[in-house]
Amino acid sequence: MAMKEFTKEDVAKHTKQDDLWIIVDSKVFDLSKFAQMHPGGLSVLLDEEIEAFFSLHRYEVLQRPQYTRLQIGTVKGEKQQIFPRGIGALSNVPYAEPTWLTPGYHTPYYKDNHRAFQKVIRNFVDEILYPDAQALQEKGKKPGSKVLEGFARLNVHAIRLGPGEHLKGRSIMGGSVKPEEVDYFHELIMSQEMSRIHARGYHDGAAGGNMIGLPAIKNFARPEIRDRVLTEVLDGKKMVALAITEAFAGSDVAGTKTFAKKSADGKYWSVTGTKKWITNGTFADYFVTGCRTEKGMVVLLIERGEGVETKHINTSYGPASGTAFVTFDNIKVPVEYTLGPDNGGGLVVILSNFNHERWAMCCSSLGAQRLIVEECLKWTMQRKVFGKPLNSQAVIRARLAAMISRVESAQAWLENITYQMNNMDYKQQSNLLAG
Repeated sequence: MAMKEFTKEDVAKHTKQDDLWIIVDSKVFDLSKFAQMHPGGLSVLLDEEIEAFFSLHRYEVLQRPQYTRLQIGTVKGEKQQIFPRGIGALSNVPYAEPTWLTPGYHTPYYKDNHRAFQKVIRNFVDEILYPDAQALQEKGKKPGSKVLEGFARLNVHAIRLGPGEHLKGRSIMGGSVKPEEVDYFHELIMSQEMSRIHARGYHDGAAGGNMIGLPAIKNFARPEIRDRVLTEVLDGKKMVALAITEAFAGSDVAGTKTFAKKSADGKYWSVTGTKKWITNGTFADYFVTGCRTEKGMVVLLIERGEGVETKHINTSYGPASGTAFVTFDNIKVPVEYTLGPDNGGGLVVILSNFNHERWAMCCSSLGAQRLIVEECLKWTMQRKVFGKPLNSQAVIRARLAAMISRVESAQAWLENITYQMNNMDYKQQSNLLAG
């Protein structure tokens, strides 16, 4: 139904506390009942220059259902000036998107299947992942069923392991790219798109543990265990956590105190110890666990069960990461669940994934940084000080320019590194890229 039209003179008749209308971007809102509940106080709503109200709010706030229902009409003769980015659409704000997604620019790295891939993941993030993240970020819960189903349907977890045999037979992003075509640029795209959700803790809770825990299973587990666990996790039925860090040993992995002793008959390990700050630990079904033995380090795949306890740890980026303190109380682990060598070579297993893990963190970080640039550019145009937009101040423009230069240079370097990864084997990457 068409909205009723009002003149500015009509709106000007409603300026009292219990009879209050305002205009924001050609839209008329009746705040008569809402005014006393406004978290910023009543005074800003009664300001003669209602522009002050707009300069203190992100435009997206007015799109929330509790506020859209307050709209009673539009201003006659005026048209809407601000059009928020639609679901799945690219942003029109300068530098909000990397150059390969910006009209008029060219790239040697990205092909048509990368662009098709990006469209599918952007739609998924906007429609399903973002709302779930906003709802659960502060509740400390794992992703909802729609997100987990989407991860499995689009094979998000599989792509976060990079290109490889594990993708065979899977439909990648709705068929937008063939399994054999997947390269590290597809993973880069997905990491940057998923970081657009304004919820850092949820981001790690949604996929972080699988991304850093699964490679050790894929590369070092016995075939029958590897295939079963990979299927369970990639299909969204189970979750994995990487349990390496301890209160006693952080970056000093060799200082691990969790102890594993092999039984006299050689059939199982007895594991006792604790792990701390374990991402996804409260949600995990499996723990890729670094242990000390009489011969050195060993890595075991430990399934949640009797003797395994997890306790939530609060973190600065939000409880939805599922960060946990994990206790292993003399649990029995079959030797078949040993990842890699059991004669002290576990350190190689632990370190083998660090390069990929750190690269993935760079991808996610840059995606979030670009979003910050977009928000700052929008805000400095909307916010007014001394009667002028904030970006009219030279110092603000200089800070924006510095932010943009750092993001663009880092993106260029990251794409160069990613191209090298596509053309190097693991040993070459370790020798030439890791430093």
